[in-house]
Amino acid sequence: MKGKPVLFAQALASEVADKRIDILRRIGEVGSISEAARGARVSYKAAWQAVETLTNLAGVPLLEKVVGGSGGGGAQLTKAGQRLLHASDLLNAARAGVLARLASDSDADTPISAIASLGLRTSMRNHLPCTIKSIRRSPPSIRVELELADEQSIFSRITRESVDLLDLQPAQNVLALFKATAVHVARTIDVHEGSNLLHGIVARVASTSTGAEVGITLPSGLQLVGFAAVKHGLKRGNPAMAALDESAVVIAVNG
Repeated sequence: MKGKPVLFAQALASEVADKRIDILRRIGEVGSISEAARGARVSYKAAWQAVETLTNLAGVPLLEKVVGGSGGGGAQLTKAGQRLLHASDLLNAARAGVLARLASDSDADTPISAIASLGLRTSMRNHLPCTIKSIRRSPPSIRVELELADEQSIFSRITRESVDLLDLQPAQNVLALFKATAVHVARTIDVHEGSNLLHGIVARVASTSTGAEVGITLPSGLQLVGFAAVKHGLKRGNPAMAALDESAVVIAVNG
């Protein structure tokens, strides 16, 4: 589309193996969103959400309606949609080649999963590797329990469509992401329903006139950042608690 930028870098930034790309590819093959949804084993709503998200990220329409035909109409990829899939194929091939070379390096100390995550850029300062322990329906959302290496749990509330599009499964390794501003740190906290509570040791305190930014080291060695009230009484080396709402936890996957 003339005059509008095609932002494929944004549309493919999360992961080239994103299920959203799979859904778009299926639509191109079968010419139907509903058929593509069935093939990808997601709801029609989830398939539409996938297309809408990719369209917003790309900045141009990726689908166009097809009128008539034996099925009464359907959808087909625009030229931009076709180019996006081609770009995805190229990135998949390049990424697989790089990771294969890294995996064959016997001297490498850094886990491949950590290297694969380096492309993730976000304003969220807390990135915690964890494993999905359970996925349970908790109307009107889905409650996902994420277990850290120290066996502390973080709960995330997301939609069924998000579970389907990310293809989340128990025992899957994922990242729990959340903003530092969503984390309340104090010496003791009375947790309420729908809130996570993590325990750790204060690593640093940067106080201001309105409160303090506090870094906490969890038992696993992971670092967490949050904010405390003005009269927090927190000192380096002291035990502390960090609380955040389940709805503030975002789940990210690596391939």
